[in-house]
Amino acid sequence: MTDDVTARLALPLLSAGQAQKEMTHNEALTLLDLFAHPVVLAIGIDTPPATPVAGQCWIVGAAPTGVWAGHARHLAGWSDGGWRFCIPKTGMRVWNLSDASEALFDGSGWSVGVVRGSRLEIDGVQVVAAQQSTIAEPSGGTVADIEAREAISAILAALHTHGLIAA
Repeated sequence: MTDDVTARLALPLLSAGQAQKEMTHNEALTLLDLFAHPVVLAIGIDTPPATPVAGQCWIVGAAPTGVWAGHARHLAGWSDGGWRFCIPKTGMRVWNLSDASEALFDGSGWSVGVVRGSRLEIDGVQVVAAQQSTIAEPSGGTVADIEAREAISAILAALHTHGLIAA
């Protein structure tokens, strides 16, 4: 096989005059099939599964054992030819079937289930934006309206709980 690989996914490249080009080409297709838009069965697993099925992938844990040793935090995929590994790049995302969430590689580790953004829109309507400054609790006044104060306090508590305003 050739030593020439692509910069991002380390897919093997064909060389001029190379014999058995189909092996290099098939290896590249296998790696693409496993690691382009990856879906994993679990994240942080240190022991390879005993009976993997071709096409299944996992994110290796921090202290891998067996054939996964030396591949901490990598993607591990099983193919008909055995284990294939992908070193994650910053910004790589995977879908985790075990908890139906996305994981993002930040350059040193995987963030699981964290959604990042500057606002949330549903049907083109912004429903959540960046956290706003705190709102003072109601107090005092010339007329004591306990129900109004309790309602306002409940609204503020909900806003605090959801992180929409600072506590």
